[in-house]
Amino acid sequence: MADQPAYQAMAEDLRARIKSGEYAPGTQIPTLPELCDLYSVSVTTVRNALALLRTEGLLEMRGKRGTLVRSAPTVYRLTDDRYRRRPEPSTPYTVDENLGWQEYRLDKRFERAAATPELAELFGCPVGEPLLARHFVFYADDQSPTQMSTSYLLWADVAGTPVADPINEPWPGGTIAQLATLGITVAEVKESWTADMPTRAQATALKLPSGTPVLRWTRRMVSDTGRVVEVADPIVRRGNSTVVETAIKV
Repeated sequence: MADQPAYQAMAEDLRARIKSGEYAPGTQIPTLPELCDLYSVSVTTVRNALALLRTEGLLEMRGKRGTLVRSAPTVYRLTDDRYRRRPEPSTPYTVDENLGWQEYRLDKRFERAAATPELAELFGCPVGEPLLARHFVFYADDQSPTQMSTSYLLWADVAGTPVADPINEPWPGGTIAQLATLGITVAEVKESWTADMPTRAQATALKLPSGTPVLRWTRRMVSDTGRVVEVADPIVRRGNSTVVETAIKV
């Protein structure tokens, strides 16, 4: 502690008070002058400590109300069986959110695109291959976007079919069910994950408070013939309210 900069030591103490419940979610922490007196530090030190805690997502500025402890978001658990076929209509998103089929909203935009070098590598197709790009923002209710994604399908697979028409979204059973109507059986789903800070577009679309990290991942759906038939890149969720659960048999 003696080697810590003063603002880090102050932030550590405030962090502990927040996590213990001394400063409860939604409550105002002491004012700038009060914090200066409490910790016997300068205004600059206080500002640096508060900036650090805002970056961590623990505090937020609310204009005249001052600095408040940010309320913890609802935690969602993403399990590794969310792609399993079920008798009732569902998608991985509705399973993740524990929602019924008609209990969510979907913003959507479809466009024709060409495979970039990165997408061509993921699909195993030539650069420039025609694709259908589907941009989605998912809402657990009318106000709260919780996930966004861009999903790509090969244009040769979907051109002229109901799958290429956004009017048919959301589709019961999601992409796996859509591909099944085209005679394509998805046999495997591969995902690779990372954590990062959001881009400006992602923060805007998901209405993220400043300092909120995201989970970002790439999905590939592989058919029973070994062909990659869908790439979602990226899929993005709030990182501070998402838990990824896996079950590994040994």
